[in-house]
Amino acid sequence: MTAAGPSVFLLMVNGQVESAQFPEYDDLYCKYCFVYGQDWAPTAGLEEGISQITSKSQDVRRALVWNFPIDVTFKSTNPYGWPQIVLSVYGPDVFGNDVVRGYGAVHVPFSPGRHKRTIPMFVPESTSKLQKFTSWFMGRRPEYTDPKVVAQGEGREVTRVRSQGFVTLLFNVVTKDMRKLGYDTGPPDTQGASGPSLPQGIPR
Repeated sequence: MTAAGPSVFLLMVNGQVESAQFPEYDDLYCKYCFVYGQDWAPTAGLEEGISQITSKSQDVRRALVWNFPIDVTFKSTNPYGWPQIVLSVYGPDVFGNDVVRGYGAVHVPFSPGRHKRTIPMFVPESTSKLQKFTSWFMGRRPEYTDPKVVAQGEGREVTRVRSQGFVTLLFNVVTKDMRKLGYDTGPPDTQGASGPSLPQGIPR
């Protein structure tokens, strides 16, 4: 008898939330979580985490360095709904309240290898000057009740946002049994500069 072929493939991701650039802010921390399709399930590691608070470096870059580790393994039967990592950065305002300083999301790289990604961050904006003043005065800035909405398209087009800062991520990606299931992830994208060929059915 011949052994049955694999029915699922594995996606193993480790790396780190490396650093951030937020010229206007200091003493920030970062939360991450993964968003993925209904055919995906985590099998090992952590789906979410929260970093330590970090201050700007004293060199010319003035970077906020976390080097906060990421380590998770997923299994799936279908590449549709390929995992995305959602980042939320928080820090104190002038009143000492923790407020959101940026949201961002990016797909886990599709091809095996080492990848670096720099994610532009944004914050929701109040829609009127009165709301802006009230939120500043009360120390309550607009923020999402669930950061996972950042990775979903629904409702985003009606949200007013402002670009603010960048976060750099480092990924090490390993896949298992994707080729056996007929998905070609292409050559390793070691520089992370150009997008690799996508398995059929994966949305950008």
